[in-house]
Amino acid sequence: MSIPFPPMQRPLVAILRGIKPEETAGIVSALIEAGMTAIEIPLNSPEPFRSIEIAAKRAPADVLIGAGTVLTAADVDRLRDTGGRLMVSPNVDVDVLARARHHGMVTMPGVLSPTEALLAARVGASSLKFFPASVLGASGITAIRAVLPPDVMIAAVGGVSDQNFAEYVRAGIRAFGLGSSLYKPGMTAADVVFRATVTIEAYDRAVLGVG
Repeated sequence: MSIPFPPMQRPLVAILRGIKPEETAGIVSALIEAGMTAIEIPLNSPEPFRSIEIAAKRAPADVLIGAGTVLTAADVDRLRDTGGRLMVSPNVDVDVLARARHHGMVTMPGVLSPTEALLAARVGASSLKFFPASVLGASGITAIRAVLPPDVMIAAVGGVSDQNFAEYVRAGIRAFGLGSSLYKPGMTAADVVFRATVTIEAYDRAVLGVG
């Protein structure tokens, strides 16, 4: 049985690839203050589990903190130990997904083809991360979505930003993972607040027609 992706006003995942532990508290606080409610720290960042633990301790209960680039069941166990609740992977690994479900985590495996997407849905992924979305485009994701269970959550990641939300929203996609458009190593908390505010305003315009 899958763990559902929690309801969010804006299902946007902030991807903090490359963040350092000493930067984490300030950046994560800035994102939460700006209105972001899901934050991913990829495991190819410096000392990622330290950063995830810092983020998880700082975040309120309704903010989802977790790891990206999760490749092994051992990574999932360490993520659980740090307080992370979101498991994002670049691929569909049945054992990794099963371990994450065992720990009650929200899961978002990366998919690109109908075969991968259907497998991930069958084994109970909380949501599907179409990556890189820039390769498929909104029309490509829509074509694959036609063969998926109607209730599966679809997220576009990779090449998606405040500049092109509208293209994906017109195709019925509402969830996104945001990396370099939101955060790059070396950015200050003030930089991140500015980018997050721009991003949220663009999302609201695309989805709600406001702002």
